[in-house]
Amino acid sequence: MKKKIILFFSLIASLTSCGNSEGKLLNEKAFDDMQSTSKKTTNTMIDTLTIGGGCFWCVEAQLQQLKGVESVKSGYAGGETKNPTYKEVCTGLTGHAEVIQVTFDNSVISLDELLAAFWQAHDPTQLNRQGNDVGTQYRSVIFYRNDEQKKIAEDYKKKLNDEKVYDKPVVTEIAPLTIFYPGEDYHQNYYNQNASQGYCQFVIAPKLEKFKKVFKNKLK
Repeated sequence: MKKKIILFFSLIASLTSCGNSEGKLLNEKAFDDMQSTSKKTTNTMIDTLTIGGGCFWCVEAQLQQLKGVESVKSGYAGGETKNPTYKEVCTGLTGHAEVIQVTFDNSVISLDELLAAFWQAHDPTQLNRQGNDVGTQYRSVIFYRNDEQKKIAEDYKKKLNDEKVYDKPVVTEIAPLTIFYPGEDYHQNYYNQNASQGYCQFVIAPKLEKFKKVFKNKLK
């Protein structure tokens, strides 16, 4: 089924997820078009968004490349278990998802742009999985911090589905953030600290290279 090209969307690149599934990326022109339609602030405004799109190592490696992103921290959110460990979250029994907490300057990169990169950096049509990574801990999710974030995320998701950008509906969960638990130290900045590791070379590196090519004018 051919996908419609709508407004600022032009979905042209395939992207391997942490579990070797395929996602889509915006092309560079589409990202520029989005920037011109996004609301900007006149003063520097530091904001934070908590999102999950499968393995947090992969999403972290991509989004930390973008101008305006001040920091990215991997961790867990959305469950009931207090102070969960990675081992506990991997069981799928805690209710938590692997997430990244992104601190960004929204005078440089808007929330719309950040969500565009997020949604196209993984496959948001897969329910509770990304490729071979299966379980609620790998779900596509946006944890909003205020009503504005909620509205922007919900409107964006609705547009994706109304315009049938994907062959299947976007199933990204949009829920309020209750608490973010930072992951263990060895998960932070994982790709940059472990680039020679097999998983980084064969899964994250190809994904990151495609991301950089698409957003080459938006990189730090």
